Amino acid sequence: MSARIDAGTREASPPWLEERCDIADIVPDESSPIPPSLTIVVPTRNEAENVGPLVERLDRCLPGQVLEIIFVDDSDDDTVAAIESLERSPDRVIRVIHRPRGERQGGLGGAVVVGLRAARADWVCVMDADLQHPPEVIPSLLERARATHADLVIASRYCGDGSLGRMGELRAAASRATTILAKIVFPGRLRGVTDPMSGFFLVCRRAVDPDSLRPCGFKILLEILIRTDGLQVAEVPYRFGERHAGESKASLREAIRYLMLLWQLRLSDQTRRFVRFAAVGASGLGVNTLALLAFAEIQGLHYLVAAALATQVSTLWLYLLTESFVFRGRAGSRGPLARMGLYFGMNNAALLFRGPLMYALTSVFGIFYVASNLISLLALTALRFAVADTWIWDAARRSRRAAAPALYNIHDIVTVRSTVPLPELEQFRVEALDGPPTIDVRTQARRPHRVTAERHFQYDERLGVFGFWIDVSLGDLIDVVASPLLARSPHVLYTNVVEPILRWTFVQRGYALIHGACIAYDDHAYLVTARTDTGKTTTVLRMLDRQRRESATAAFISDDLTLVTPEGTVLTYPKPLTISKHTVSALNRPALTRRERLGLPIQSRIHSRGGRRFAFLLTRSRLPVATINALAQWLVPPPKYPVQRLIPQVKLAREARLEGLFVIERGADDEFRLDPDEMLDILMSNCEDAYGFPPYPAIRGHLLQANGQDLSVVERQIVQRALAGVPGRLIRSSSMDWAQRIPALISAPAPSREPLPGGLAIDGAVPEPGTGG
Repeated sequence: MSARIDAGTREASPPWLEERCDIADIVPDESSPIPPSLTIVVPTRNEAENVGPLVERLDRCLPGQVLEIIFVDDSDDDTVAAIESLERSPDRVIRVIHRPRGERQGGLGGAVVVGLRAARADWVCVMDADLQHPPEVIPSLLERARATHADLVIASRYCGDGSLGRMGELRAAASRATTILAKIVFPGRLRGVTDPMSGFFLVCRRAVDPDSLRPCGFKILLEILIRTDGLQVAEVPYRFGERHAGESKASLREAIRYLMLLWQLRLSDQTRRFVRFAAVGASGLGVNTLALLAFAEIQGLHYLVAAALATQVSTLWLYLLTESFVFRGRAGSRGPLARMGLYFGMNNAALLFRGPLMYALTSVFGIFYVASNLISLLALTALRFAVADTWIWDAARRSRRAAAPALYNIHDIVTVRSTVPLPELEQFRVEALDGPPTIDVRTQARRPHRVTAERHFQYDERLGVFGFWIDVSLGDLIDVVASPLLARSPHVLYTNVVEPILRWTFVQRGYALIHGACIAYDDHAYLVTARTDTGKTTTVLRMLDRQRRESATAAFISDDLTLVTPEGTVLTYPKPLTISKHTVSALNRPALTRRERLGLPIQSRIHSRGGRRFAFLLTRSRLPVATINALAQWLVPPPKYPVQRLIPQVKLAREARLEGLFVIERGADDEFRLDPDEMLDILMSNCEDAYGFPPYPAIRGHLLQANGQDLSVVERQIVQRALAGVPGRLIRSSSMDWAQRIPALISAPAPSREPLPGGLAIDGAVPEPGTGG
């Protein structure tokens, strides 16, 4: 089967194709109703003799896969004719996107971006047509993606038993040099990546935004790695093959384009905008100073009044230059008058800070008022740029509003639809749901008017669109409406609103979401629970890091929360881990960028145990603490990272059988067994400890009642049954050495699970998992 996209057909072309690729319509293949399981994107340039053997080997090494092979062709020979003559097959669709001369922007990288936009499968494999990228490696890439939950799997010539094959010495030296240069320029981003120059990789289509890429030459993988935040990267070794036919496209021109790409990537778009913003601001300093002197010296006004009037003059000047020079082409969804109004509002709001600062510098410290004015303006430059860049001229604002809701399926137990992506649920994200969601989450400016909702509650700190409020209707569909502020603070939206609802929804379906980390050894799971901020995350990461380096069988299930069934099965709940500078220092080379490492001390300080204690102290006042929390986490997001970023190549497990529980505490070194009642009480107390921040105390009573049941009783019964016969230990430590002591206890002989011990009575009926209560 084949379909051709060609510059000669211009009727009814899809908008994205005309706007972004400047090429024409896709001719659909009506005989292929089954969506492909894998898309292969192959950029070609004069590869007529290679496309046939490539497709034959793809057919052989990927049996049973429904393939979509997209050739993005920049050829001047008969490559397109060779592709169209290929034998048809019911298991694949072959599509050709031909880019004539004059429309081959970005070279090979540009061709790959065109292919990514056209791909229909969730997973896309990018490879060359000359068979130097062996198709037989693709099954290993797919398996690695499944095993590690990676977004991007690179076929590497430099890891494991990978090699450059019979590549000539000069070309091999050039390949190594370009790799070393890239890693020197981007030491943080490329930490743990051995072959960022590879042209052979597998990527999850939804993990990469083609619009964010600006391809230049061959090295599209480097572009993806640098411009895409939060990618989970894994590697598979391979041996670089020999070219089947044709000539290499490497040249001095491509080397120059590579150096240009490094420069462009290093000097990011935001950096360039800030440089232009600062240059415009420098001209504004002159305008502001002249206006200030005119109002103060000629008109005889007080220097603070003169500064306020001078601000209006310089703001108009700055707006005109900022609109036409700094943010040209980034109008977003706001009109010019709206942008002007916001810009004037920002600069006048800054006077609330500048006025006291100028007064202190001039009237207290005796600094000349012109110098004080300049100091106050310079002090706010970075903040003004941040507001202008992320709010006033936010080009992504319209696309965010129009973006499809994020969909999550948590083990086929509960589904969530949210207009705001929820990072904590990212591992459960899916393309579609089979039916209506269990929980529907959205943000809007006004609270909804509920007419028929029987179980309904609100929490409102009375600050309107600038504050924290939620409106929740409980039922078969749980409808959650939140204030616009929470769209800016998704961690708060999830942690303080969605997660408490999830907790009690799981209970109704026969599961308990308990506060504890979980590690699996083979199929045996061990829970580690503690009070918040004891050191549980650092302990679990140290255990996993040590076991990985020793090639042991430990696998990560969860860090903060774990799902358990009454039968004692634990299910993964892999939220991003909240780390600290201390956590990073305890690990072996976590894959964090330089920017992430530099920001970690500030993030850790604000989101540390001390910061949370201070936040809880505020709850005793009448301050709007939920709003303060949302603002704080918007301005300084918590340092949360998936486990794969912290421990590259960590093993993951979806579920296991619960075989032990460890309670860790700080204090004088001690260790003793827990009886079943103690173990249950501690675990349930730790669960409540994780949910103490507003609005939870105010909404807890609404969430606990369902079908005449007290769900807190049901939750305790589920956990009680899950712990039946499970040994438990409490480990106190003054040196936080739990990561060494727990594995030793796990490896020691232990009795198998036993029936319920005497004195551990379970009262009432517990809903069976999946029954919905």
